[in-house]
Amino acid sequence: MRSFFSTPIMALALTLLPWGAIAQTKLITEAEAQAPNLQVPATRAITRGPGISLLSPADVPAKSFAFKMLFEPRGGAKIDPSSIKFEYLKQPIIDLTARFKTGLNGNQLELPQASVPAGTHPIRVSVRDSEGREGNTIIHLSAK
Repeated sequence: MRSFFSTPIMALALTLLPWGAIAQTKLITEAEAQAPNLQVPATRAITRGPGISLLSPADVPAKSFAFKMLFEPRGGAKIDPSSIKFEYLKQPIIDLTARFKTGLNGNQLELPQASVPAGTHPIRVSVRDSEGREGNTIIHLSAK
């Protein structure tokens, strides 16, 4: 009896697969990056809503980088994953949520290989917890 892995078709498929290759997530297109920036006033307030921490990239990334973010619930509440939203602060605002949510796993978001065009890109991240409290922050992704 022949093994499935010994068939000629499977052998060809195995040689063509890019083992170790990880799909790259293009977070922002060149066309989106060309739109004018939205001017958002900086505000600070004490909140009991969830915290949002950008873990990676820590500095100006190359063309491709690992993107990691942590959502931190407070006071025994849980993160509401359906509430997580990513908005590119352009005129008009561009909803990037679907591009980021592919890497969502519990309270963490991890995209092993992401990319943005050259420049600085302001993105508002918002999340609610199980008690309806909201947390948000603006991150700036930059690339050379």
